[in-house]
Amino acid sequence: MLSPPITLRRLGPGDISFLRRLNALFGEAFADPETYTGQQPDDAYLEGLLAKEHVFAVVALAGENVLGGLVAYELDKFERARREVYIYDLAVGVGHRRQGIATALIEHLRGIAAKRGAWVIYVQADYGDYPAIALYEKLGVREEVLHFDIATAPASR
Repeated sequence: MLSPPITLRRLGPGDISFLRRLNALFGEAFADPETYTGQQPDDAYLEGLLAKEHVFAVVALAGENVLGGLVAYELDKFERARREVYIYDLAVGVGHRRQGIATALIEHLRGIAAKRGAWVIYVQADYGDYPAIALYEKLGVREEVLHFDIATAPASR
């Protein structure tokens, strides 16, 4: 599936340059470079984020090149003493798709989640994103849900 020179790595506080490259890759993959690179936080902010136990940034590397990656968050649940992991962003660079990298990233995250006692990993896909939907259906169970963005402050009238 993956060729030998590709390694998977969970980023830590000293890996800010990899995280910045991952954000650039997300910007390209999602056709939204402004969101991912337009107003980047300073190194101290990113270092603090990567130091958090419940934040997972995992990259697929060929040497120093970021071929793909994901960002996920662990959420503690109130109804039971258990955790869920939410994949917020996942992308693979255009020239490296269909090589098993996304699957390998998720498998790596599964190992991290299992060690942390999470009971499930979940992810959402946009309608029409057929490659992502096919990948997620291969790995898990599809649920039909609605997603709503709620502003943090009421809209003025």
